[in-house]
Amino acid sequence: MSTTGTRTESPSALRTATGGEATRWLAAHCRAVPWLTAATLLTTVAGAALQVLPVLLLGQVVDGVVDGESRAVLVRVGALMVAAALLGAAATAASTYLIGRLGAGLLATLREGAVRAVLGMPSARLEQVGRGDVLSRVGDDVAVLSRGIRSAIPTVFSAGVLVAIATVGMFGLDWRLGLAGAGALPAYALALRWYLPRSAPLYRKQRTAQADRAQALISGLNGIDTVRAYRLEDAFREKVDAESWRVRDLGIEVFRFFGRFVGRENRAEFIGLVLILLVGYALLEGDAATLGEVSAAPLMFHRLFTPLGAIMFTFDEAQKSGASLTRLVGVLGEDAEDRLVGDASVTAAQDVPYPVTVRGLTFGYPDTDEPVLYDVSLTIPAGGSLALVGATGAGKSTLAALIAGIGTPQSGSVRIGPTDLADLDEAGARALVSILTQETHVFSGPLADDLRLAAPEASDAELLAALRTAGAGEWVQGLPEGLRTAVGEGGERLDVTKVAQIALARLVLARSPVVVLDESTAEAGSEGAAELERAVLAACAGRTTLFVAHRLTQAMAADRIAVLDAGRVVEQGSHQELVALGGRYARLWRAWREGS
Repeated sequence: MSTTGTRTESPSALRTATGGEATRWLAAHCRAVPWLTAATLLTTVAGAALQVLPVLLLGQVVDGVVDGESRAVLVRVGALMVAAALLGAAATAASTYLIGRLGAGLLATLREGAVRAVLGMPSARLEQVGRGDVLSRVGDDVAVLSRGIRSAIPTVFSAGVLVAIATVGMFGLDWRLGLAGAGALPAYALALRWYLPRSAPLYRKQRTAQADRAQALISGLNGIDTVRAYRLEDAFREKVDAESWRVRDLGIEVFRFFGRFVGRENRAEFIGLVLILLVGYALLEGDAATLGEVSAAPLMFHRLFTPLGAIMFTFDEAQKSGASLTRLVGVLGEDAEDRLVGDASVTAAQDVPYPVTVRGLTFGYPDTDEPVLYDVSLTIPAGGSLALVGATGAGKSTLAALIAGIGTPQSGSVRIGPTDLADLDEAGARALVSILTQETHVFSGPLADDLRLAAPEASDAELLAALRTAGAGEWVQGLPEGLRTAVGEGGERLDVTKVAQIALARLVLARSPVVVLDESTAEAGSEGAAELERAVLAACAGRTTLFVAHRLTQAMAADRIAVLDAGRVVEQGSHQELVALGGRYARLWRAWREGS
């Protein structure tokens, strides 16, 4: 994929679309609902025209008074003004409603498309970009765009149409008065020309900084126990502080920048009003225009102040929405080859454990100078277990992801039994290896449907057996409708321990011969963690298992332990052997025991 002009972040970030791409996406969406789009445009134009009409009629009233018109004529014009005001209010209300409907459909389509695109990406791509970038797009950017669609975008659109109609109305009074009012347009254009090219990159930069801050928080909190054990609290706090200050500084820069833009817009308004008053006075003195026309012109121009002010004071939010739109549309445009392959190219023998062999593994991310892992070699016997321990940033999760088939090493290999994972697509790797992280999720709907995501053909008896293995049998039996009980959003509320047990039950149902658990019990409290650790051992019984251990009690239960430091395996052995060795693991064990 060519990324020229489309990506402003580092190569590891998700793609950001250009303004042109976002505009084309919007146009395509509007073409998909032609009647709604046409009705929105017609009511918006009608509402703007009817708001301008009373000002034009007011000029006729002034001329009627000057010319001595009868009271009936003035009453008729007054009635037209009232009718125009009422119809204008109705048309504006209809326009606001239709814009909301059009925007809601747009947001729903975009949100569903972005989530579908993220879910369809290979895990390696998601690991590369980081959870902060992904979550900020399908979470924060959707929220920003939602606020914009509800308020800023309808305001800017309606006000823009009103400005255009009012400008045409000024020329309808007298072309010279129209030209005088148009004299402000170069000042407006210069202000916008100065603002627009600078604001969009600034808002994108702000959104990227917010994503980086989210990533810093997530990465630190995911491994908070390890951070504490290695006394890395200060380093973690400094990193989060640095990212937070960066977000704050960009917020101040955005505010100051917008203030300068408002000043330029006020100067444009001043120029236009002065020109209209001077030209109107000259025309009136030369009998080239009526008093009604000259009186209506400044009122018409002043009528522009409200929509222009609305545009200015909501343009900040509209620009944020635009920046979020380009980020979401960019997700839709990720490479086609970045989609999951649908068919597994290998079928694993059920209930037969496979050994895991890692040889000379070296891996680095595309945007980093140094590898994350250096010449790592490990062996997990068939049906055995290995725990990875080490400080945050040591490479534990990266190694776990590679063993799960997420990503391809620069050198070395990962073999599951006789199969090199590099020879498989991701669907094939999933047939051999299941990975479970602490970021588990319960989907909205019946519990049975949630569990059958891992085994679509499983019977109710098999589902209940998997839940009992995961330690969830008792509370599931107490649910109002058992397996038919709705869970997730709008359903039964589940705490983090129950959510983790459901994830473990899915792991049991998947029946892959190799299991990778990356801090899968980190979110539970002490009591819940002990319960989950017992459930993990039951769920993984007879299967080859790799643990990324955030609690050393979990590491102690593994057959062997590997200690990672700066991407290298520095110690291997059983818990007793490593404690007796008196090295890094022994120090970590002492720190853990003292902290507990």
